[in-house]
Amino acid sequence: MWDQMQGKRVSSDVIRVFDDPRGIECSAWNALLAQQSRPTPFMRWEYLSALHASGSAVPSAGWHPRFVTVEREGELVAAAPAYLKTHSYGEYVFDWAWADAYERHGLRYYPKLLVAVPFTPVPGSRLMATDEPARRLLLNAIAQLAEQEQASSIHLLFHAEAETPAIAAQQWLVRQGVQFHWTQDEAAPWPDFEAFLASLQREKRKKILQERRKVADAGAVFTAYEGAAITSEQWQFFHHCYTLTYRAHHSTPYLTAEFFDAMASTMPENWLMFVARREGRPIGASLVALAPDQGEAYGRYWGCTEYLPCLHFEACYYQPLQWCIANGYRRFEGGAQGEHKMARGLLPVGTKSAHWLAHPEFSRAVQDFLEREGQGMASYVDELREHSPFKNVA
Repeated sequence: MWDQMQGKRVSSDVIRVFDDPRGIECSAWNALLAQQSRPTPFMRWEYLSALHASGSAVPSAGWHPRFVTVEREGELVAAAPAYLKTHSYGEYVFDWAWADAYERHGLRYYPKLLVAVPFTPVPGSRLMATDEPARRLLLNAIAQLAEQEQASSIHLLFHAEAETPAIAAQQWLVRQGVQFHWTQDEAAPWPDFEAFLASLQREKRKKILQERRKVADAGAVFTAYEGAAITSEQWQFFHHCYTLTYRAHHSTPYLTAEFFDAMASTMPENWLMFVARREGRPIGASLVALAPDQGEAYGRYWGCTEYLPCLHFEACYYQPLQWCIANGYRRFEGGAQGEHKMARGLLPVGTKSAHWLAHPEFSRAVQDFLEREGQGMASYVDELREHSPFKNVA
């Protein structure tokens, strides 16, 4: 059904698989993305291409691009970013136990086929299509690609709700997750950060004020830089801070300096940087991605060159939230995991991933596990919601 980089005709449709996203026309990819229910900056051609060109998500790092497209009469009608993976790093939906179970039974789990944005646990459109028939054809093509590549499984991560019917029709297994997002109160929008604080329970508000005061008393002052106003020196400083965060956790950064250089040159309008200074010296920075048309912001990375109590909370939550409210943004996503975000006004939101395993017995075992995990996750989210940080929650 597919022939890498050449394409094969199926009825009036042509399916292609690309081992380099740069082989796909930028304008066509982005135009298709703009038609989706939940586009994000991370699905833009520039972002995905930069991951490849910068050496961040490439075969030598265990990411083998297999981008799937469907063309109809010369027009791109469906597309998805896919990777043949030889490990499970950089995904944020953890299947290490599945891989271990395969290995203990003498079976091969890798390679697997991943449909996702590398290193980016942000929910959004993944199976881009102009209509449902095109989306179903795309899913069929992905399934046949997995068979051709002898992949043990397919994993579709953080997909949009609008894509659920097509996935359900394939009878893939569904996995539930949770993240923590701040959403503007549409009924009574907070006009400023002080009003937002006033809506929180007293102990939560008091804790935030105490944390902010610690940062201010330590002499740290923040400045926000948006888009083209972020200088090359600030990008370099941010990357240094970013690598220090990984070093502190005894791990290797996923993204290279060249990746951030590409973001500065090709997607400047999608980035917001907060730089902390003390006595005029930069000591920390956080990076937030922006989707101006959707009014959404996504906390991504941070780091610091010297430790200050509560600097992380100020850089990653309070400064971005204050900016979002002041600039009319309706959502701020705080990234993967972290119950501590609830105390800062970010509430639990369900996420989904979908999975297909070729081995029938393992598929049934994983299905049983996911059903039990899903029940536990639903109870966990219900319990979290009972502990809202806001006042007067019915």
